[in-house]
Amino acid sequence: MMLQALREEVCRANKALPAYGLVTWTSGNVSGRDPASGLVVIKPSGVMFEDLTPQNMVVVDLQGNVVEGDHGASTDTISHVYVYRRRPDVLGMVHTHSNYATAFAAVGRSIPVCLTAVADEFGMAIPCGDYARIGGEYIGEEIVRSIGPCVAVLMKQHGVFTVGASVNKALKAAVMVEDIAKTVWLAMQIGQVEDLPAEEIAANFERYQHRYGTALASVAG
Repeated sequence: MMLQALREEVCRANKALPAYGLVTWTSGNVSGRDPASGLVVIKPSGVMFEDLTPQNMVVVDLQGNVVEGDHGASTDTISHVYVYRRRPDVLGMVHTHSNYATAFAAVGRSIPVCLTAVADEFGMAIPCGDYARIGGEYIGEEIVRSIGPCVAVLMKQHGVFTVGASVNKALKAAVMVEDIAKTVWLAMQIGQVEDLPAEEIAANFERYQHRYGTALASVAG
């Protein structure tokens, strides 16, 4: 992808974070990696979301060094590039402190796969990694260690990170994590939630990921 197109995509995705209620003030960020050059486009640090433009996105290399940009890169840049270096399948990454999902992170709990929506989107419980200190590569290391095959991970006492094969897929994962976390939290106020059986999790995930939007989606797997 040409860097200008990636700048525009990353800018749009960052602006979507407050639109979906996933961030406040200047917290949270989105990045995208150009597979051709390996360069990463990420939100500038401390800039209000309404002031973001494709031009003020920051371009860094895979070590986090600024290649282009008049602002400092996001304070989470080192975490993003650590993941990109170790996950060549990841081309987009989102970090939020969205309320309900971060509430699970605050108490160190994964989000159980107790709804078909969780099975559809994630195919498993959304894991919660250990606490990692901000700064250096600690958070990136813990994301890679704990996320497994999932596209989302909660970081204990911190927030939410999602990854995807594109910027938009990582953004969708962040939106869905918060929506699911809210519903699960509400359900927990009523009573004990129960995991779906493993075969139902697998069947729902396969249908949604591979047949959704086609006539075959209405056929039982």
